[in-house]
Formats: sequence, structure tokens, C-alpha cells
Amino acid sequence: MSVEFQILASSSSGNCALLDTGQSKILIDVGISAKRIEKLLVEIGESVDSIDAVFLTHEHSDHCEGIRGLSKRADLPVFANRETAEAVQAKLSKHANWQVFQTGTEFSFRDLSVRSFSLPHDAYDPVGYIFKWGDVGDLFSPPRSLAWVTDLGYVPEHVREHLRKVQILVLEANYDDKMLELDKRRPWSTKQRIRGRHGHLSNQAAYELIEELSKESLLQNVYLAHLSKDCNKIELVREKFSSIFGSIVIKIVNPKSGINPPVSTISN
Repeated sequence: MSVEFQILASSSSGNCALLDTGQSKILIDVGISAKRIEKLLVEIGESVDSIDAVFLTHEHSDHCEGIRGLSKRADLPVFANRETAEAVQAKLSKHANWQVFQTGTEFSFRDLSVRSFSLPHDAYDPVGYIFKWGDVGDLFSPPRSLAWVTDLGYVPEHVREHLRKVQILVLEANYDDKMLELDKRRPWSTKQRIRGRHGHLSNQAAYELIEELSKESLLQNVYLAHLSKDCNKIELVREKFSSIFGSIVIKIVNPKSGINPPVSTISN
């Protein structure tokens, strides 16, 4: 059974991805408008009506903007912890079909086992996710796992432990230290927030994590995502990560290519 994972949008302007296991079609974050999500899904042969659920990481607009339009589908389950659900719902005119979970718990949705875990970011209760599906011994649907980890200022040990057990990882490489330092559009206070322990991961911090995981983990594929359009460049990320050899395939999601960003692979 084929599994499709496609990042639909990934930058500080909006983040969204589709995971289709063959039995479940879910959106992970919906940080672009519902109209843009619908257009993108049509481009890849899907539709909003085919989506089984939405999973939100936190309430910032670049991760939840699309809920306003998607909530018109009253039957669409939207998974979030309580603080995220309450913060997003306060901005909506219609009540979304909230499926509230407690951060740190594991639960099931269709064929998916879902684990949430806390992330250090300047939101109410931001989370990362691990999605697992498939069965041991099943030739057509073997066990698979994917972690979605964006928007975090540093990588705590409990997050590292989770990531050692997944095969596919979406991780932010948000900014280059030098580009952020030289950026003239952001005030000093904003730069400090981005660089802080509840901000975002730099290219260097993401590199150090992947280098560590490359030595002892199940990791096979890494998507470097949520690149800043102003304070990062594909070329800088490629140069930074090109020294990581081994069985891990590293892909960079281009933030400047519109609503359907192509993914480039680093050749080792």
C-alpha cells in the first residue's frame, strides 16, 4: 500500500502537509488559507472533502490560518490540545469540530497511532507529533513513523528520545545566524525572540541534531522545513548539511516557490 507524504507549504508565512497512509488522509497544520489548501489539493488529485482530520501544533497563524475556512466542514475533526483549541476558537465565528487531547498522551485515529509531546516555543502549549501506522509482518503495509517538529527554540532531551525512534522527520532549519544578525527589517527584540530558547532552530542547531541522530537512530528521511524567507537560503542549508553522510536522505523544502514548494535532495 503506497503512502504519500507531501509538504504543501513551509515557511514563516505558512505551514501545511498532507499524510495519506491509504486508510487515513490528514493535514498537519493548516497555516495557509483554506482556498489555497483546496487549490493545492486539487493540483495533486485530492480535495478538501477527502481529508479525514486536521492536526494542529499551536495557535500561531502560520500554523492554523486555514481553520477559519476548513471549519465550514462541520464533520472535519480538528485535533489540538485544550489551550491551542481555545486560542484558535476565539478567532473563529463558527465552532470547529475540536478533538481535544492532553499534551504528552498517545491516542488512535483510524489506522494512526498519534503521540504528542511538548515543544519549547512562545505559544500557549505547542506540540510536536509522531504518527505511526502499519503492522509488523504486513508486506503491503509495514510499520512506518513520521515526526513533525517545527517551531522550537532548542531540542530538549525528551524530544531527542522521541526522534530516535522515527523513520521520517520534518524539522525546522529556520534561520542562518549571520543572516539574522545582519537583517535590517527585524528589530533587536525580534531577533532575540527568534534566537531564544522559545524561538526557532538555526541551521547550526538543526545540523547538530541530525548529526547526532545519524549515528544511532531509525531515521531514514529528513525534511528541512520552515526556512525563513528573509534570514535563510537554500544554498546555506545545503552547504551546512552536505557533510552528513550515511543512510539518511536529507531534503530541503524551498520557502520561496509558491503554494507548492518543490523539495530538493542533498546528494551525499
